[in-house]
Amino acid sequence: MTHTFWGYRRPDGRVGIRNHVAILAVMDNANGVVRHLAQLVRGTLPLPVWYGRGQFGADDELFRGTQVGLASNPNIAAVLVVSLEQVSARKVAEAIAASGKPVESISIQDVGGTVEAIAKGMRILASMVQNATAQRPERCPLSALTLGVECGGTDTTSGLASNPALGWVADQVVDAGGVVYLSETSEWMGAETVLARRARDESVAKSIFAAVKRIEDDAHARGVDIRGANPVPDNIRGGISSIEEKSLGAIIKGGTGTIQDVLPYGQRASGKGLYLMDTPAPAAESMTGLAAGGAQLIVFTTGQMNIMGCPIAPTIKITGNPRTAQRLADNVDVDVSSLLAGEALETVGAQLLECLLQTASGRLTRAEIFGDEEIAISRIQPTV
Repeated sequence: MTHTFWGYRRPDGRVGIRNHVAILAVMDNANGVVRHLAQLVRGTLPLPVWYGRGQFGADDELFRGTQVGLASNPNIAAVLVVSLEQVSARKVAEAIAASGKPVESISIQDVGGTVEAIAKGMRILASMVQNATAQRPERCPLSALTLGVECGGTDTTSGLASNPALGWVADQVVDAGGVVYLSETSEWMGAETVLARRARDESVAKSIFAAVKRIEDDAHARGVDIRGANPVPDNIRGGISSIEEKSLGAIIKGGTGTIQDVLPYGQRASGKGLYLMDTPAPAAESMTGLAAGGAQLIVFTTGQMNIMGCPIAPTIKITGNPRTAQRLADNVDVDVSSLLAGEALETVGAQLLECLLQTASGRLTRAEIFGDEEIAISRIQPTV
């Protein structure tokens, strides 16, 4: 069976499953203008940020690269870049323009302040929104999808139900010629040997071990034994006994495919198949990296419920915990707890895949409906 969804073709050949007109703040002192514009112009998506000034070297490169990656995501049709001054506005806008999508920029200082920036922004956005809404979706193959897989609020049902169901779907995406990103480096710890055996070659295997060692060394440098500090209290309350148990259950959500490479935070894959992305474990930072890497859709497994979603990549919440499915039903998109009662993995996986295709074709997730969405760009150095 050939699986398809309705998507929006972009100039760079990728496909969007949403058709947002984004308003991107280059730095945090532009957030007010960005939020005002989003309130005034229907059909726009505000992307405020924290920080953006006083960052240098690798930290600045990570921050700016992630911003550009987010705005270049195919779910975004056009972008208005807003900054306090023109140098950063132009720099970010020019980098986004490489994706081929319409991009314009505003310098608040150079247009005359808040009121003039809002007036100019509204005129620009009005045209962008009209042009975006004139585009019609077309039928696209599953191979056009880049799927991010995420987990949070892990408990014993995660490794027994929701992660296996998602892993089955991840395999379908990879087998169809799509891309899957498995993130959260600390949740490879204790399972890195298993992942390394699936690496495409020795260099990829070494990258897996190096990524895990780096986060362990970073924790030790701060006086923390990460293997002793993880699982966290809500995992323990949910029945997780060790980081090895948590990680072995977590990596199942990426499926069983060959691991093509280990990507730095927010970097786009160069080919097809399963990739690991080196991200922090907290959901907002991790999902921001996935979206910056081009993931159009994220499926998030949760035992005890983490409500967080990504505003750029629609985030499907699935649970294998029957109590969570009932008690937190408002936040659950797919209940896969029937796996625990003996229903076949293929049956449950097919139901999840159908939800994925419907969401890719425009069906809103609970996180989208409720606005439980946020971006958080990871930092690696303090602000100067």
